[in-house]
Amino acid sequence: MGCCSGRCTLIFLCTFQLMVALERQVFDFLGYQWAPILANFFHIIVVILGLFGTIQYRPRYIVVTFFIPLFSQYAVWTALWVAWNVFIICFYLEVGDLSKESDLLTFNISAHHSWWSEHGPGCVRREMPLGGIRNSDSQAYISVMGCLLEYQYIEVLHSAFQILIALLGFVYACYVISAFTEEEDSCLRK
Repeated sequence: MGCCSGRCTLIFLCTFQLMVALERQVFDFLGYQWAPILANFFHIIVVILGLFGTIQYRPRYIVVTFFIPLFSQYAVWTALWVAWNVFIICFYLEVGDLSKESDLLTFNISAHHSWWSEHGPGCVRREMPLGGIRNSDSQAYISVMGCLLEYQYIEVLHSAFQILIALLGFVYACYVISAFTEEEDSCLRK
């Protein structure tokens, strides 16, 4: 395989996918959204294993199997990752009975929400003390205005970008696996 082959492209896609997943993980941690944090964590593990398999010419790592209860393949995980991101898009666009105001993504542990809801581009955040006097233990009502892009659309764009990268990764993973198995077959025939 040459340098600009499907293998090199898959290495680039996996590396890029890893960087984007780590960026998303940071913002989900800032918002204390535990369901996306767990999904991102598993995604990062699978992408690292897929990257390792691609670099080491090991199709069994590209068709990743790890942890006995979590039999997962990079290709299968990519389908699950796409489904998760479609759910996130539906959640923030409030499709069906889903509501972005619910505590579903925080496992109903806390009332936290997307970090972007208060810190989006152009957003001006104002804290107003409840009850008049402000001390270190008091709660505050937070008012956000002037956002150039509403937070739900930022989350939707993040998820749509993740879907695009995952689909490209899936296509190249299938190509690389078939190329690796063809090379192994041709070596065995000789």
